[in-house]
Amino acid sequence: MRISHVCALSAALLLAGSCSRETPPAPTPAAPAATTATPTAPPPAAPAAPARDAVFGREQLDQMLAPIALYSDPLLAQVLMAATYPGDVAEAAAWSKSHPDAKGDQAVKEVASQPWDPSVQSLVAFPQALATLGQDPAWVQRLGDAFLAQPEDVMDAVQRLRHQAQAAGHLESNEYQNVTVQPSAQPSVEPAMGGTTVVEQGGGASTIIIEPASPEVVYVPSYDSTQVYGTWAYPSYPPAYYPPPPGYYMGGALATGLAFGVGVAVADSLWGDFDWGGDDIDIDVDRYNNINVNNQLNASSNRWQHNSVNRDGVPYRDRASREQYSRRLDGASSREAFRGEDPQRARSREQARASMQQRGFDAPARSNLEARDRARDADRAQARDRARDTQQRTQARDRTRDTQDRTQARDRARDTQQRAQARDRSTQQGDRQQQARDRSGSSRTAADRSGQQRQRQQQQRSQSNSQARQSARQHQSGGGSRTRNNAFEGARSPSSSRAQQDRGRASHAQSRSSSSRSSGKPVNRQSHAPQRGSRRG
Repeated sequence: MRISHVCALSAALLLAGSCSRETPPAPTPAAPAATTATPTAPPPAAPAAPARDAVFGREQLDQMLAPIALYSDPLLAQVLMAATYPGDVAEAAAWSKSHPDAKGDQAVKEVASQPWDPSVQSLVAFPQALATLGQDPAWVQRLGDAFLAQPEDVMDAVQRLRHQAQAAGHLESNEYQNVTVQPSAQPSVEPAMGGTTVVEQGGGASTIIIEPASPEVVYVPSYDSTQVYGTWAYPSYPPAYYPPPPGYYMGGALATGLAFGVGVAVADSLWGDFDWGGDDIDIDVDRYNNINVNNQLNASSNRWQHNSVNRDGVPYRDRASREQYSRRLDGASSREAFRGEDPQRARSREQARASMQQRGFDAPARSNLEARDRARDADRAQARDRARDTQQRTQARDRTRDTQDRTQARDRARDTQQRAQARDRSTQQGDRQQQARDRSGSSRTAADRSGQQRQRQQQQRSQSNSQARQSARQHQSGGGSRTRNNAFEGARSPSSSRAQQDRGRASHAQSRSSSSRSSGKPVNRQSHAPQRGSRRG
């Protein structure tokens, strides 16, 4: 879409030539002076030529745009505008992470006092998008540099990727987005100077437009770039995939290959949109002024312009952008002589810098901005070192605690094993003692049994002796069965002996009287006198 510049330049040259021919007749040598004077007018337009130089190749553009090419047009426009301020995007991503509940227009109003570009402030309404951009600041800077240097190529790459996703069956309308295809006009062919043909065409035969299904609710998609575009055409430049943090996208991916998070209700946060035919971004001034009360725009400022003031000193990648957005005033180069600048001294200084870098020393900063950046980087490095040291101390503490726990566990296991072994030894010793006691008890039992047997035998003998003596006594003392008298029997019981004698005398007298009465003859009875030598029973 840069044919208008070529045509204007051609028209200016032709007009200058015609004017030189309409001047009054002059000598032939004077004509070259006129022709040499007219070409001096267009040199200011010469620096615009490097802007069309390819800073990034086609494969690089597709690689860096793959993670966001399927965003809706208004959101993608805001992302590309904000990417030209990579420092602000990093700070906005950190702010959004520390305020997880902030989203929508209210979040944009909360950061109105921040020194960020309005395009960056508008992204605070979409924490899902900022979470993706905050994962790789270098990618964001390259994306912004590409959009500044090659806006037409960037928009062509977006259309090229969308056509690939649609051909792979992963881009279609649903309840979250509307996908429309607008046929593009036939490429315009215009003749240029010298018979050269200039062909103007977009990124494909048609233009794919993605818009939110509801203008008031925007859904930020998440997808794997290695899957949604089908077979990738550049194996050496694979697309990056930035997975969203947990909690932003609930559930799995849809059948279309895209996952949509919770919708964000917005009214004025999205104020930019693509002009696919003009290869630039249009601004809805009313929405912009409603949300950016501290930075109003005129009604005629309906096209986005990069503001180098909000770049915050981040260097531009290409020479054309540096020349276009340089903040140096006219005539600043002419004041170098008054500052004592010496090219030889500058070369010596650069050589000293290079020598210091080769030896491992940091070269001094060239400006206050570079010194501030270095100080910021040093603070971040110190913060990372402190965090790493804290993590290492925590890990060392955990390892020490684990070692102590394992040592204590081993000690407890050893003590338990020793106690078990001691119990086993004690049990074995008790068993041996019990066996010894059992053996001694068995011997004692045998002895006791033999002693009891002897005792029973003695008792039996004593009982038999007692019975013998008793029977002897009974035999001696009682009954008519006793044949012999004991001479000492009367000594034991004199009364019974006298009674017996009395009964004997009475019986003798009675028998004598009865026999004398019956026969008249005396009766003589043989007396039983005890025999000598008789033993006591």
